[in-house]
Amino acid sequence: MPITQTLGYPRIGKNREMKRALEAYWQGKLDRDALLVDTFLEVMHEGWRTQAAAGIDLIGVGMESLYDHVLDWSARFDLIPPRFKSLDGLARYFAMARGAPGIPALDMTKWFDTNYHYLAPEIDASITPSANFDDFLALIRAAQAVLGACVAPIVLGPVTLLRLARLSVDFGEMLSALLPLYRQLLDALKALGVAEVQMHEPALVLGDAAALRPHVEQAYAELAAVGLSLNLVTYFDDLGESYPWIVALPVDVISLDFTRGDNLALIQAHGWPQEKTLGAGVVDARSVWRVRPAETLTLLETLRGYAPQMRISPSASLQFVPYTAAREKALPEALRGVLAFAEEKLVEVRRLATGDTWGMDAPWAEFYAFAPADPAVQARLEALQPEDFTRVLPYTERRPRQVQLPLFPTTTIGSFPQTSEVRRLRARFNKGEISQAEYEAGIDAFIGYTVGVQDGLGLDMLVHGESERTDMVEYFAQKLTGFAFTQHGWVQSFGSRYVRPPIIYADVSRPQPLTVREFRVAQSYTQKPVKGMLTGPVTILNWSYPRTDVPRYIIAYQIALALRDEITALEAAGARAIQVDEPALREGLPLKPARWDAYLTWAVDAFRLAVGRAAPETQIHTHMCYSEFQDILPAIERLDADVISIENARSGDEMLRALAEYGYPREVGPGVYDIHSPVVPSVAFIVGKLESFVRHLRPEQIWVNPDCGLKTRAWDEVIPALQNMMEAVRQMRRTLER
Repeated sequence: MPITQTLGYPRIGKNREMKRALEAYWQGKLDRDALLVDTFLEVMHEGWRTQAAAGIDLIGVGMESLYDHVLDWSARFDLIPPRFKSLDGLARYFAMARGAPGIPALDMTKWFDTNYHYLAPEIDASITPSANFDDFLALIRAAQAVLGACVAPIVLGPVTLLRLARLSVDFGEMLSALLPLYRQLLDALKALGVAEVQMHEPALVLGDAAALRPHVEQAYAELAAVGLSLNLVTYFDDLGESYPWIVALPVDVISLDFTRGDNLALIQAHGWPQEKTLGAGVVDARSVWRVRPAETLTLLETLRGYAPQMRISPSASLQFVPYTAAREKALPEALRGVLAFAEEKLVEVRRLATGDTWGMDAPWAEFYAFAPADPAVQARLEALQPEDFTRVLPYTERRPRQVQLPLFPTTTIGSFPQTSEVRRLRARFNKGEISQAEYEAGIDAFIGYTVGVQDGLGLDMLVHGESERTDMVEYFAQKLTGFAFTQHGWVQSFGSRYVRPPIIYADVSRPQPLTVREFRVAQSYTQKPVKGMLTGPVTILNWSYPRTDVPRYIIAYQIALALRDEITALEAAGARAIQVDEPALREGLPLKPARWDAYLTWAVDAFRLAVGRAAPETQIHTHMCYSEFQDILPAIERLDADVISIENARSGDEMLRALAEYGYPREVGPGVYDIHSPVVPSVAFIVGKLESFVRHLRPEQIWVNPDCGLKTRAWDEVIPALQNMMEAVRQMRRTLER
């Protein structure tokens, strides 16, 4: 019987214990020991015990983190930019994550093609790596005390660490500086009696992995010399053309993802080294759907013909799914029967290893009867014509018809603080303690306050603040058909920011207005234009758990048609500007450039389908953040949005330079300050940002806005930050008018 392994596990606590503890610590309401021992270690203990109880043979330990596992390795190797050196301990750690007064945080970006955000290491000539593995070794010892010999330490591999860094020194030189420290770590783990270490190297599935070959071969030749069994772990895609030399590396186990890409075809084409064990990641760690055992057993049987030494595992860390579907009592039984969250996936791994899959197919027949196709939705898709994907007039002809604002027009990205009062109102309504009318009256009061603040500060284009929205995806999904919702299905997006992705189980349509009432209320409070605020089709798709047996583009088009109807309704209600956010557009890009065109074609078409029938007088905005957009500029231009706003504060001006070099002709709102930091930016800081914008873009192209929505900030941070933003704009306007 194959043994089983895990590659990581949820780390936020079944009841979001880590979120509450972190935020209490940041507020000075919880001390260090209470955070690290009473909460963090206990949450980790529960996860370890759950995996052991499921019968997992080798339990991956090391992805556990207070904030982000990549940040953890930056700290362990002393990859600390000089601006943080005045701090130490947790103060330094959290400053790197969140910033501190006068100290910008590290750049935050997406972890490969997931909605998890990591803190990118910054490595320049001022950095000399050194090692402090005390916290990691303490974690491994704690796990050994619970699990014994089942512990398989997880180490972020040196090649991936450097590949994901903001690196301004020679890759090879920095790798050579790091490798003795990695060997020191492996020696320490060997001394603890560890039998095997998982070296996570997901960078090996990227399109440029072949260029990394000399570095990879150097690294693993040196690490293998320690004499500790190494499990080289990759995920999120196949190894591509690099497969032959990667499987020849001097490691004992290679774990591959068989739920994305086509590693099976590579094994069939090139064979498998018989002396190595194959870690078969056949249980999808990023999907909430149960395996279809007939398909999965056939795959395993095929793999066994090539790799007689094989173990069974999830395809990646299970941090991308919630803890357990067993708690979701409100879901229909026909749906719940085909769902598998982390705990259920452990059971699937074990049952696939034993071959005991009796009854695992039965729930699927009931599910398909429960979720039939919607003929009206299908007919609408079939009737689509090319003109449905195109604005009536080109940008140069429609822009003069749209709202005209002063130089450096000011706005925000959409959301304003979700205060305890807002959450309390929503909770009372959900419990039936207040009526629909009372709830709406309360929401309208919050909208009025938000609009009044913006009007009073002098912003040019306002938003209603989204106080009625729990989440930018969940809110829309709750008003559309085809979506189901969990009560406890939280997953980590970054730090203490967790999301509860909806589940797309059937065809999507719009049976009711989504945002019109709140827009009308907001517009009634001001003479200034208020943006209608929608989440785009690709983001709703990518930030949900879609069905895996329906092509993704079909689901995206269905959502786009629903949003198209909402745009028409907003226009009828008087909206002169509508923002359709697509922060996940880049996130969904395949990891290998050869597959980009196919994805970008349907993803951009989904956006164009949503906005294509908007009147020329309607100004279409979109927002994108925390991803590397520079390499898909032709796709961004093809969106044909009138205004794009982008995250910019943490990543510098790379995107602006790229837009300028590309000759991007439309209007751009680069973020002027980091909304994920509690630090209020000074006027001088924002003026500096605006001056840098003018060096790259024409003044008439530039909009002024924060990096992202303000939902997670407090009013006493938001108001002074926006005051400073407006004063900076006034100064810039005066300068350019001279």
